Parts: sequence; C-alpha cells; structure tokens
Amino acid sequence: MNHQATIRLMHAKLHRVTVTEANVNYIGSITVDKDLLDRVGILPLEEVDVINLDNGKRWSTYAIPGEAGSGEICPNGGAALLCKPGDLLIIIAYEERDRSDVLTKGHQAKVLVVDEHNRCQKFMSQNLTSENNKIEFSSI
Repeated sequence: MNHQATIRLMHAKLHRVTVTEANVNYIGSITVDKDLLDRVGILPLEEVDVINLDNGKRWSTYAIPGEAGSGEICPNGGAALLCKPGDLLIIIAYEERDRSDVLTKGHQAKVLVVDEHNRCQKFMSQNLTSENNKIEFSSI
C-alpha cells in the first residue's frame, strides 16, 4: 500500500490589512473586499487563519466576500471581540499537498501587501521550485 505524506502549505496571504469594522452581531466569518480575495485566490467560505498584529490574537474562521473595491475587512461574530477598527491583520489560507508532488513540481503562494486603505501596495509570488529533489525558496 502506498501512503503519501500530505503537508499543509500557505497558498495565499493578505498582509497588513486594516480592520475597517468589527461586527459582533453577524454570524461568524471575516468579510473581505472581493477584489483582495480574488487577487490571491481565496475562495468564499474557505478557511483562513487571522493574526492580529496589534494584540497577538490568532483565530481560524472562513472568508466571505465583501463589496469589490471597498477595502472592507470586517471580523464578524466572536472574532469581532479580538480586534477593533484600525488593527492590522494578516489573513492566511492553506492547501493540502502531497509532499512528493511538491518535491517534484514545486508550489506557488500569492501574497498581497496592502497600504493603509487596503489597496494593493505590492503583489508577489513566493515559490518553491524543485531542482534535483532539492527545494529552493524564492520571493518575486
């Protein structure tokens, strides 16, 4: 029987997004400007980890699309108690990959760094490339 080792790799990151609202009365999730989700490839309802750079709180939830172009970042439900408008967050999405597949084919993650209005400041690709079964990391 062939057992493949599965690993979890980051595939998308929104870096230093600013909380625009925190809505404790909404049922769970984090609302994110649809353009930001689309740019890095996070799907609606996809699980994400959220890290608050202002207080160190970290939680998992799921993303829901907000109005495109609005810059909206709104933790909802209980997560609204873990932050306040103006806090800086990192939102990360992961994917399960077969380790041997990554070692032979590599992996790419999309990273979007935003300005204080949640507009794209820098877009980059973080890559794992395979050469002779050795993995090289690069950020372009």
